[in-house]
Amino acid sequence: MSISHMTTDHALIRRWVEERGGVPSKVKSTMDGGLLRIDFGEPEEELEPLPWPAFFAVFEDRDLAFLYQERTEEGGVSRFNKFVQRS
Repeated sequence: MSISHMTTDHALIRRWVEERGGVPSKVKSTMDGGLLRIDFGEPEEELEPLPWPAFFAVFEDRDLAFLYQERTEEGGVSRFNKFVQRS
């Protein structure tokens, strides 16, 4: 079973994303800052890259936390992540 973790630590989030080749992004079609996403590999048309300061400004304004996994059930590096409301 994969173990999920939740954090609001900007340095940890950035390190996790960069270690997996991800880019902080938002969904273009959304208003008011957009929905945050991490883009892996080929950029998707509906995603717009964001610089880290802008990404974390939206992250804090929305009172979000980062839910993620380090490893898959098979032991490989996981890219699973999700933005959730802080409890």
